Amino acid sequence: MASGDQEFSVVIPTHNRPRQLAVCLRALAQQEYPRERFEVIVVDDGSSTPIGDVLTAFETRLALTLVTVPNAGPAAARNQGAAQARGRYLAFTDDDCAPTVAWLQALDARARTVPGAMLGGRTLNRIPEKLCSAASQLVLDAVYAHFNADPDRAQFFASNNLAVPADRFRALGGFDAAFRTAEDRDLCDRWLGGGGCLVYEPQAVVYHAHPLTLGGFWRQHVAYGRGAYRFHSTRNRWARCEIDGGFYRELGLRPFSRDERRRAIRLTLLLAVQQAANAVGFLTEMLGQRWRGREAGRDIEARGEGRVPEG
Repeated sequence: MASGDQEFSVVIPTHNRPRQLAVCLRALAQQEYPRERFEVIVVDDGSSTPIGDVLTAFETRLALTLVTVPNAGPAAARNQGAAQARGRYLAFTDDDCAPTVAWLQALDARARTVPGAMLGGRTLNRIPEKLCSAASQLVLDAVYAHFNADPDRAQFFASNNLAVPADRFRALGGFDAAFRTAEDRDLCDRWLGGGGCLVYEPQAVVYHAHPLTLGGFWRQHVAYGRGAYRFHSTRNRWARCEIDGGFYRELGLRPFSRDERRRAIRLTLLLAVQQAANAVGFLTEMLGQRWRGREAGRDIEARGEGRVPEG
């Protein structure tokens, strides 16, 4: 197939999750979208577990490309996949996600009405019986309700379900590979800052299956907190760092709008844990950056006094 014939290049970063990757690829192989109009680029982000057998099982069902890179995080992996892409649009999802059969069809239909826009779809929790996973979904739902209340003037999309024109993505420099988390927040902010628009398309659905233990839940949201500090410091967005009481009140009440009382109480406690983890991550990154800055200052001062050799 000649370069440029494909409408979508689906980019999937993966790291040591071959079973989940197989589920994702199976969902893509079942798309109600012409197979010749999309390709799938899997970026192996330094896995220690081989994924060759997984890809072999789908090589006759999908136009598959494997890109192998040293482990540098999902942002860098997505950029490597985008560099190999031939489609007019880049559609990003994750290895633990399963797009519904109409995912690409919905993105395509919306792209035709708002050419040049970044598109974001709806992400749903595939394992609602796992309380920690359900709590993370509640956070995502609250964020989308708050920042994307106007679907045609959205402000944030998660990187496991978004699509962008390939040329504009490359012109913007792609994801900032310095971020291990919050790279999607940074991308959306730069996209808006460059005059682009974000449009939410709830019919473009993916199911996310990330079984979290309490420890994994804590680590996930500590990492998100660290990413939040990096975002605010790198992008100089301190003016947006205010506490929005309405958002947190809505987040706290959200479990009681959809769950029976005992489960809602447990979810509310987990949301309190999530907020604590986020704060710990934010402070950890702040103190770490300040410490590294002081150490760098001491090195420069020592070099100036001739105590530390250059190089």
